[in-house]
Amino acid sequence: MDVPVNLPGPTLGVIGGGQLGRMLAEAASPLGVDVIVIDPTPDCPASRVASDQIVAPFDDPDAVEELADRSDAITLEIELADPTTLESVSVPVEPAPWTLEVIQDKLEQMRLFEQSGVPVPRFMQVDSPGDLSDALDTLGSPIMLKARTGGYDGRGNIPVSADDDREEVMAAMGGHAMAEAFVEFDRELAVIATRGVDAVSVHSVTETIHEEEILRETVVPARTGRGRLERAHVVARQALDALEGRGVFGIELFETIDGEILLNEVAPRPHNSGHWTIEGAVTSQFEQHIRAVLGWPLGSTERIHDAIVTANLLGDDRPSRPGSLHGVEHVLATDRAHLHWYGKHEVRPLRKMGHLTMTSDARPRDEVLEAARDLRDRLSFGE
Repeated sequence: MDVPVNLPGPTLGVIGGGQLGRMLAEAASPLGVDVIVIDPTPDCPASRVASDQIVAPFDDPDAVEELADRSDAITLEIELADPTTLESVSVPVEPAPWTLEVIQDKLEQMRLFEQSGVPVPRFMQVDSPGDLSDALDTLGSPIMLKARTGGYDGRGNIPVSADDDREEVMAAMGGHAMAEAFVEFDRELAVIATRGVDAVSVHSVTETIHEEEILRETVVPARTGRGRLERAHVVARQALDALEGRGVFGIELFETIDGEILLNEVAPRPHNSGHWTIEGAVTSQFEQHIRAVLGWPLGSTERIHDAIVTANLLGDDRPSRPGSLHGVEHVLATDRAHLHWYGKHEVRPLRKMGHLTMTSDARPRDEVLEAARDLRDRLSFGE
């Protein structure tokens, strides 16, 4: 299908102005696309590169209506938008508000995927201490307990064992949760999958390395066998088929010790696991998302380096404070190292402040990973 594209291009409204919104605006500029963001934080990261920022909560109906009046299409970089409000606006919203509504509730998300034949871990609804006891009996101990709404980047996920106090755990979770059987896995994987007007694309399978439920590094291509890589793409496409709307979807997976590929969860937007595509693919996830939501032809997802590693720059364990990044000269002086600083004003523990990417066409992935970690260790946050 030929989609007419005229330059200068349209204006894209984005709900959310964090680092993903910033990188969307960076990718939009060469395409002649203007970006306007909604974000409650004045001078948010995306505001430095977007055409404008509407300072308002993500779910503010008046702000969303203003965004629609000033945009040709709306998308999102955070799941905190209101699907009902988005359904009523006068311009296309991608992905579909229904998809956002399902994704916002982890239990409903898993029910949809299970009903659609996507392989998922065993799970149960948990609304009370008694339900939690039943889940531990049925799914085994320990389990992973997940807040149904509001959790992100591993927050809202806590492991629970038979020895834990049920009342305290449920109080901490706010009373409504989803219990998931603990998955014994060899590694965690992710796929950036994109639905366009009449095509679907997938980037290379990413290996994601977490610590305390927070993504620390990614390795591309994932260090596993070809059959498992192919299966990861199959499961990612199955998950995409269960959802509605165009755009990039970050699809997180488990590779079990038995070689199965199970769905973990899906983000209806560009994803931290796909940052490697900026330097490592012909078309980054951010450009691909813009192409998809505007109805333009999708770009090539071909990987252009043999090894690509990203390392997240997370806030240290000191209290929240204004801060800056020291030691940047080490990254700038390193061949094939690329620094991305998100422009956040305040350093907080485990807050994503930036990332660095290293590429190679000669070194093994393990070596590139260690080099990226060593380089990250030479950076520090200071006043």
